Amino acid sequence: MSTISIVVPVFNNAPSLPLLLEQFQALAATRPEHRFEFVFVDDGSADESCRVLAELVAAEPRATLVKLSRNFGSSAAILAGMEQAAGDAVAAIAADLQDPPELIGEMLSRWQQGRKVVLAARETRDDPWLTSLLADAFYALFRRFAVPTMPKRGFDFFLVDRQVRDLLVGIQENNAYLMGLILWLGFSPDVIPYHRRPREKRFGRSMWTFAKKLKYFIDAFVGFSSAPLRAASATGAVCCALGFVYAVVIVVRRLGYGADIQGWASLMVVLLFVSGVQMLMLGVLGEYLCRNLAETRRRPRFVRDYVIEGDKIKTRRQEEENKGRDVRNEE
Repeated sequence: MSTISIVVPVFNNAPSLPLLLEQFQALAATRPEHRFEFVFVDDGSADESCRVLAELVAAEPRATLVKLSRNFGSSAAILAGMEQAAGDAVAAIAADLQDPPELIGEMLSRWQQGRKVVLAARETRDDPWLTSLLADAFYALFRRFAVPTMPKRGFDFFLVDRQVRDLLVGIQENNAYLMGLILWLGFSPDVIPYHRRPREKRFGRSMWTFAKKLKYFIDAFVGFSSAPLRAASATGAVCCALGFVYAVVIVVRRLGYGADIQGWASLMVVLLFVSGVQMLMLGVLGEYLCRNLAETRRRPRFVRDYVIEGDKIKTRRQEEENKGRDVRNEE
């Protein structure tokens, strides 16, 4: 009997968690040939999510709560859950019920057919038009300049084989774009299209702020594409060429007419434009250097505060004490 792990990153999702667990339990009932475990990762929630999860875990022996010490982001939370997961296959799904948990059944069927990576790709979505427009533009750029195999409207909902899970957990990158890493590994992903539901008001508002979206965008391109650097180089070359042409015009006018070209305004426009381009290129270089610095620091991608499995609780301190005790006993 194979074990299936379902990992759920949780950030201020208290209202939806009981219903989500009920849907997981219903899914498990339809798949008696598998053993299920449900790994919830509280990513520094400020609401009652942690308390609700502790109560759910106490009542459901197949559930586990991983409490992170603060908010590390969705990708880090999923990786923390994958590290905890013991399944032969691991699925990851958001906690807001916009993605259909019942689709995991179809993903499992594809996995049993030999697929090691199964993606649930958004074919349509009920989001505000501006959100949809910007998301489509992001994925179009990412497909063009970074990873061509990215589904047209992206994905956040997936299932991977244990082999792929081990590879993902073993990649020690800070600020990693997890969805890009899954595609970068290869394994010929199988894609299942689905309609993404609108977020119900009773489940609160989305925590996906503009600042998080911007960081997501930057991490994706810096991690998988050199296009921003090449664009900065090309822009610099164009500005250099224009500056040279303008310098030639000034010299010709000076020699031919014996007077300087009048025009303080035009001079300032050129100066400000070139200075702005230089600052933009420095910013692009800074993003790459900043991530290089983060990698050299070798800080952990996430910090677990404690883990609750059924009625058991393990703090990281207790685990360290147990390891130290075992070492002393061996000596």
